[in-house]
Amino acid sequence: MNEKQRLESQQINRENSTDVKSDTNDNLDRLKKLSSDELISKYFQTTYEPPNLKKARSRRKKDVDIHYDFDIPLEMKAVGKGKKFLIRTYGCQMNEHDTEIMAGILTNMGYQSTEDTNDADIILLNTCAIRENAENKVFGEIGHLKPLKLEKPDLIIGVCGCMSQEESVVNRILKKHPFVDLIFGTHNIHRLPTLINEAMFGKEMVVEVWSKEGDIIENLPKVRNGKIKAWVNIMYGCDKFCTYCIVPYTRGKERSRRPEDIIQEVRHLAAQGYKEVTLLGQNVNAYGKDLDIDYGLGDLMNEISKIDIPRIRFTTSHPRDFDDRLIEVLAQGGNLLDHIHLPVQSGSSDILRVMARRYTREDYLDLVKKIRQAMPNATLTTDIIVGFPNETDEQFEETMTLMEEVGFESAYTFIYSPREGTPAAKWEDNIPMEVKKARLQRLNELVNKQSREAMKKYEGKIVKVLVEGESKKDPDVLSGYTERNKLVNFKGPKSIIGNIVEVKVTNAKTWTLDGELIEEAIEVK
Repeated sequence: MNEKQRLESQQINRENSTDVKSDTNDNLDRLKKLSSDELISKYFQTTYEPPNLKKARSRRKKDVDIHYDFDIPLEMKAVGKGKKFLIRTYGCQMNEHDTEIMAGILTNMGYQSTEDTNDADIILLNTCAIRENAENKVFGEIGHLKPLKLEKPDLIIGVCGCMSQEESVVNRILKKHPFVDLIFGTHNIHRLPTLINEAMFGKEMVVEVWSKEGDIIENLPKVRNGKIKAWVNIMYGCDKFCTYCIVPYTRGKERSRRPEDIIQEVRHLAAQGYKEVTLLGQNVNAYGKDLDIDYGLGDLMNEISKIDIPRIRFTTSHPRDFDDRLIEVLAQGGNLLDHIHLPVQSGSSDILRVMARRYTREDYLDLVKKIRQAMPNATLTTDIIVGFPNETDEQFEETMTLMEEVGFESAYTFIYSPREGTPAAKWEDNIPMEVKKARLQRLNELVNKQSREAMKKYEGKIVKVLVEGESKKDPDVLSGYTERNKLVNFKGPKSIIGNIVEVKVTNAKTWTLDGELIEEAIEVK
């Protein structure tokens, strides 16, 4: 650092101003005028480590390190006493689980949780990079937080999660949102206490986003969302590199936790009285392929089925890794539920090829046939993208016929949007938006039709419902999910929340069921 930079840094970071709010405004005005490169050299002289997609593409063969020694630095263990944190979460269940870990770390630092932005001393935005719409929501929220930051200069605003692993996102924050204090990625959540320390006492924006592959940190604290259902990460990352997907770059290579660590965590959840556990992974049924033992998801679920938890689920699976052993174990039933989310993305073999999904329409249908033979009553749901580059009307029709042939009972449907850094982003996005929207509308009409037909079959039947709490629309109504993930609303005493009860379905809607509680058949487990 030269003398000019040192003086400028001192001016930006001076801590003894008599008017902190005015000082913050001056800094923001000055920083807005800087280019990204100037901003880096002036303002991030000690803590800037940007994401690098080129590095993230490199898959090193180094063994993943597993750590059991996480601890909060002594000087940070009570730094949050009397202070509050707020975490806003966008995206998938993996992000939800990451939020539980960050909440656990912050709680162990003395912070308390709040839902009110005005009360928060730390606000973290845990972001999703999978869709453009999710990214726009985050930047909108960052903009809304600026007045609060000007009003409360000591407020720490952080951006984390998958968006933080993208070069373009970090550069945009540097250029347009210099009031953000902290940017960190998906691989270094365990360093949150140290990063907060740097943001709090260093008075500099802290940017630490590792492009190297993450390790596995086993003893991270968690504040789980509720006491009924729990997420359990069994692996991280993805090696599939579908041409439209940013996840392999933001989450790193596939790396599995050791079976004994997962089983211990699930046993602990059972001892605490949890009723449902969902095993998580970006590509969950690739579990174990990176381990030096012959052990896959089917073997793991077979072990976990022996633990006294009423319901075990997993998500999200890839058709290429859905092997016969997994089907065999799931077919045993018991606490292993046969609701299977199996993303297909397209019904056209040609589109699947350019997506780099590495299976054909026929491969997918053969897999569905195997699942149906082993589990005739299994519920299948999926993900579908419409409007992928060069998708013809005929190829879209193949998606529609696949939807009908499989009989999906639900689907998450999306219009293709390019994600910077992926191969598909370099291709011409040549399907007009009005065509994409028309295809999505037709697909959604079919999804709704098939969902209504599936739900209609439940009328008059008795289903087992894990009661999660009050309905969002009516506090006098309880709601919960069946074994096949159907939402049921019914009236009953609040005392049954957290239990599995029997409910007779009286009315089927497109996405939910109405029912009546069979009070004498309450199952408490």
